[in-house]
Amino acid sequence: MRTSPTLLLRRAIVGRSALATFWAGGPASAQAPADTAHGGTAPAAQAESLPFTQRYHALQHGGIVRAANSSVSCRGSAGPALPHGSVRTAGITRAAAPTCSAVRRGARAANGDFDMSYIDVDHAPDTYDSSRAEVRLPKGAHVTYARLYWGGNLRAGVRKPPGDNGRVLIAAPGGAYKGLRADRAVGRRVVHGADAFQASADVTRLVRASGSGLCTVARVAVAKGRSVAGAWGGWTLMVAYEKKSEPLWHLTMWNGFGTLGPGEGRVIPLGGLDLPGNVRGRVGLVAYDGDRGRGGDSLSVSTGRGSPTELGDAANPRDDVLNSTISEPGPVAVRRVPAYANTLGYDSDILELGKGIRGGGDQLAFRIVSQRDAAWVGALFAAVDAKQ
Repeated sequence: MRTSPTLLLRRAIVGRSALATFWAGGPASAQAPADTAHGGTAPAAQAESLPFTQRYHALQHGGIVRAANSSVSCRGSAGPALPHGSVRTAGITRAAAPTCSAVRRGARAANGDFDMSYIDVDHAPDTYDSSRAEVRLPKGAHVTYARLYWGGNLRAGVRKPPGDNGRVLIAAPGGAYKGLRADRAVGRRVVHGADAFQASADVTRLVRASGSGLCTVARVAVAKGRSVAGAWGGWTLMVAYEKKSEPLWHLTMWNGFGTLGPGEGRVIPLGGLDLPGNVRGRVGLVAYDGDRGRGGDSLSVSTGRGSPTELGDAANPRDDVLNSTISEPGPVAVRRVPAYANTLGYDSDILELGKGIRGGGDQLAFRIVSQRDAAWVGALFAAVDAKQ
């Protein structure tokens, strides 16, 4: 989604003068709850904002891996701007409108520039969208917890009924689809012309039984078509595992649902970590409707000692971390089908904590901010080096 220069200026002034923080509640157990892929009920409620809550924590030898993909993509070429008062989707200044194929390869564009259509790799008659991504576990690893997150915009050229947002289909590698229901309240908020949501469910038993391979997620309740707010959405599967031969890590997953924008940020504290002098580790983030090339959004980390450090890498600039990417460190990317470089509004990124972070404390605090784009944040995980 794009905004006018006047609105951007007002947002920037407000955003820099105030940051509303959202601190999470009490600790959560490392014990994984029951897997709802084999039953369960619909969530009891929907909420415009859900506080970030620790969903899983363990001190163990192992790590966290992630599989993710988007559910909608562009078709054709970028169209003319859509008028909407002070809100517009004219896109980024360019000599010629980018084609969909160029954007899929990584060209800068926003979802509101295009008529958006469903990704559908299985071509099954009872699914309107489907995409795949690889769960890549080390040989001999034991899955201790796994959680699936899915979400997007229910309102674009076509509107999806909100009653469908708590249901999804998932197929383990080589397996058939299983119906899955959200096991927590669904976050949903109508604002900035979008009807945004995120749902999640525990899939520990399913992933533990299936192991590594391409996982397929289908029927994510996102809209298609074209509108000012744009169509966007996708899914992320986070998997914590234990393997005795690997280093000792603090492994933690957090989820909630909140708008990012002027005066609206999120701070997620991870306490009781007993950090070494040189902090090593990774952090993963799931967010919605971030546009590539807009800037003004960041993910920073602090230990309570020294200034916060903004995270970034070649795929995620420090001042444009919400840039429609699914990325992770390493020479060999995790497989995705399809593997579009610009996801047009879905971010699921893993970043190295890297150098410059002062250790020696007992907590990390991650801060997510968007000064320009209207965006939503839904989940975060961290694997942090532990003292031995």
